[in-house]
Amino acid sequence: MDSPVQIPFKSFIQLKSEDTTALYLQIVFEFIKAIQIGLLPEGTKLPGTRILCKLLNVNRNTLIKAFQDLELQGWIEILPNKGTFILSEKQLKNKPEFISPSTKNTSKVNSGFTFKNSAILENPKETSDLPYQFNDGLPDLRLVQTDVLARLYVSKLKSQKSLKTWEQIQIQSHLNFKTHFSNFLNLTRGIRISASNILTTSSHEISLYLVTKLLISPGDKVIVASPGYYISNMTLTDSGAHIISIPVDKDGISTEKLKEICQKQQIRILYLTSNYHYPTTTSLSAKRRMEVLELANLYGFVIIEDDYDFDFHYDNNPVLPLAALDTNERIVYIGSFGRSLPAGFGYGFIAAPAAFIKELEKHQNILEPGIDVIKEQVLTDWIREGEVHRLSKKNKKIYKERRDYFVSLLKEKLGAKIKFQIPVRGLAIWVEWQNKFNLVQLQKTCASNGLFLPKTVLYQTKDVTATRLGFGHLDKIEMENAITILNTSLETILNDVL
Repeated sequence: MDSPVQIPFKSFIQLKSEDTTALYLQIVFEFIKAIQIGLLPEGTKLPGTRILCKLLNVNRNTLIKAFQDLELQGWIEILPNKGTFILSEKQLKNKPEFISPSTKNTSKVNSGFTFKNSAILENPKETSDLPYQFNDGLPDLRLVQTDVLARLYVSKLKSQKSLKTWEQIQIQSHLNFKTHFSNFLNLTRGIRISASNILTTSSHEISLYLVTKLLISPGDKVIVASPGYYISNMTLTDSGAHIISIPVDKDGISTEKLKEICQKQQIRILYLTSNYHYPTTTSLSAKRRMEVLELANLYGFVIIEDDYDFDFHYDNNPVLPLAALDTNERIVYIGSFGRSLPAGFGYGFIAAPAAFIKELEKHQNILEPGIDVIKEQVLTDWIREGEVHRLSKKNKKIYKERRDYFVSLLKEKLGAKIKFQIPVRGLAIWVEWQNKFNLVQLQKTCASNGLFLPKTVLYQTKDVTATRLGFGHLDKIEMENAITILNTSLETILNDVL
């Protein structure tokens, strides 16, 4: 990595002199937050303490004390005569269960040319060969009806006999797909759009990338919730946004804090996961929904509403997105479709005013110039014939049973050691640990017992020690074994503390 001085520490290490929390603890918590959302990737070399003191405008003794605390907790490693590094992998080299993307790259370290090296973008995902694994809420691809999809896909390929040119087929098929897809969204999510109001992309992440490219200029202030989604935070920061975090409670983001910030600063965007907040799984209350819309109209900011997990709701009357209530066209609605389908069949999408969609298409034509006509025709048939609804109903029944069984295991095995709310949607549960301990130590102990906890599910601050535990990819036996290992590992750590 290039010189660490280039990292924009001031944009994400925000210290408040008026805060009652000791300054060195503020530094500790800000660094932990930056590491967890991916702004300081693993292996990043930090500047020397004298340089960093000038950047953050703090006393060197204060910074050294903070670094000592961070090293003790396992967030950094201080190597004499070499420097300070974020979550160094040196201690994990001899453990085969951890496979870092960097260790897989056998290409030369140095190239014959220079290029930009991002201090923000990173792939925080880890892989493991351990028998049991948690993730942050992914579906079980073993449930996919691959035979049905394959049969439909082959059928469509064989039927492509037409007097029309391939370009004409593409245009007609894509418009047909957008028409059926927009009707599907209107029916399931209560929004009011036509084909001109929607853009489909290859993934949810591509959708967010395109939206930020058009909406954000360097220095624009963007409000996000804390804790938040590490990938969206990286995307927003990389676009040049100045991130401002506001807290989340049982009713969603704090609208009081949102209003306070808007009164003092010009806000460009509010990024919001209103229905199933990542990572805490809370839903924005009805009262705060109306307050958010009122504030957007009053202060003129744009709402990027990310509804990434709408497909997995378990109540008969799901809470509709804010976009369903948007009469002033202040919301850009991003979502996903077909998360239970095989890789390549799912979609990301953007619903927004027609003029904005038209501009987005220009950029998508460079990023994703091709249209998979056959895939769109297959999904159009699935939507038109009701197969999507049948598959969704079947999967929701399975995932609801898994959620309920997972909840029963958490109560039985972990009991008073945890606190959590049962989510009405999604494939993960936000678990808050009642004892104070080092989550990195829990991760290592679980790994030694055969259970993988990726760092993306671990959250630790001054006030909260929590873990986002995905259950959707696990059957009952896998759940039982995973929770048993988790409980055994926790007891080992707590006994060591005592």
